[in-house]
Amino acid sequence: MLNRVQKRNLTKRDYVTLSSMIFALFFGAGNLIFPLHLGQLAGGHWGIAAAGFLITAVLLPLLSVLAVCVTKSKGVYDIGKPLGATFAVVFMVLIHFTIGPFFGTPRTATVSFTVGLAPFFPAKYQSLALLLFSAAFFGLAYYLSVEQSKIMARVGKLLNPLFLLLLVAIFAVAFSSPLAHAGSTSATAAYQTAGFTNGFLQGYNTMDALAGLALGVTIVTAVNFMGQTDPNKAAWVTARAGFFSMAFEGLIYVLLILLGAQSLGQFKLSDNGGVAFDQIVNHYMGSVGQAILAVLIITTCLTTAIGLVAAFAQDFHKHFGFLSYKAWLRITCLASFLTANAGLNQIIAWSTPVLMFLYPLAMALIFLSILSPLFHQSSVVYVWVVVFTVVPAVFDMVAAFPAVVSQSTFGQAMAHVQSFLPLASSGMDWLVPALVGAVFGTAHYLLLQRAKTSTGMEVPMKR
Repeated sequence: MLNRVQKRNLTKRDYVTLSSMIFALFFGAGNLIFPLHLGQLAGGHWGIAAAGFLITAVLLPLLSVLAVCVTKSKGVYDIGKPLGATFAVVFMVLIHFTIGPFFGTPRTATVSFTVGLAPFFPAKYQSLALLLFSAAFFGLAYYLSVEQSKIMARVGKLLNPLFLLLLVAIFAVAFSSPLAHAGSTSATAAYQTAGFTNGFLQGYNTMDALAGLALGVTIVTAVNFMGQTDPNKAAWVTARAGFFSMAFEGLIYVLLILLGAQSLGQFKLSDNGGVAFDQIVNHYMGSVGQAILAVLIITTCLTTAIGLVAAFAQDFHKHFGFLSYKAWLRITCLASFLTANAGLNQIIAWSTPVLMFLYPLAMALIFLSILSPLFHQSSVVYVWVVVFTVVPAVFDMVAAFPAVVSQSTFGQAMAHVQSFLPLASSGMDWLVPALVGAVFGTAHYLLLQRAKTSTGMEVPMKR
């Protein structure tokens, strides 16, 4: 199909549409509720918490897009390929299932329902209502993503502008009459002493660094359909549009965190950002606000769901071609529907450990990809860094599991060993080992380069 695409230069309007689509694909369920909740947790320390949050929720996703561009990749598989085809496939599957049917995609439906529609239903009908809503939600996501060439127009030109219009309306009302001065509100104990670190870790919950790797295939495909089929030009277009979309997303995050901190002047700390958003909107706009919120949340979650199910189907069809794109799309939509009915709190509880394992690996691969031209994507550098990163990542995963695992004899033994790692108390115990791995990997690469110069031996490169 891409062979029939007419090559052309992009206009400013094309860039706006592409940036809008990238923003919409990233900004979904967690991107609304987690910043608000962070603001409530951080209170008067919201600024330093926001700085940490922006690193993992904005800078890392931007770097993941740049990693795709630098390596001229078409998806998460290519990012992991320097470590071998087997690792690349396993990593791709883990990423797609995490941000896809196991956690990320179902969350788009559960957040939509919990925040937007649940208040309209009595408690005894909540489960049935979620069942019916999630069926309709993923049915619509399937319909809007089944034609790959139309995804950008449907998301970038239609759904995202509607979402932004509604969000701006809420911001205008809320900030014209703030509930409190954010700097004077109380912070929870954890944020009084470690606001930056906790904000940094909260950014994991958006899953956007992982999504950036997985959504690369959808973004690159959209760029190709715009006539940019040359890998170098497509990479430049993607990087430019990605920068503008991520900068705008960062601005919205700051406003949401500030709004969450201000809400403490009227409301107590909520269980999650969805509850906080519902309270804020109802305070300012009543039942009309609840209706606006329902449309807002469903719209933004739907755009992200479209991107995630499309990326899943595109990558799985490419690497497991015994099923068509549409067949994989049906599978991920059905699986996401089934998982969604487990409920929002369960999804968050069990997704966190997986994120604590995958995020260090993803961050290591993102930085390796961006720096790869310096060492010609040599596999030895990748191997050293990833091996040194995966061990503390396993410790982080076990510690983040619900008490049935983390407080077991096994979990406590793992925690004891983990406590000896540098930065373990701040949840950054993977950083020093990753840097040590980078030093060993670079030294190994330079030794091989010297050997190549003296004997003509080949240095292991990207496979």
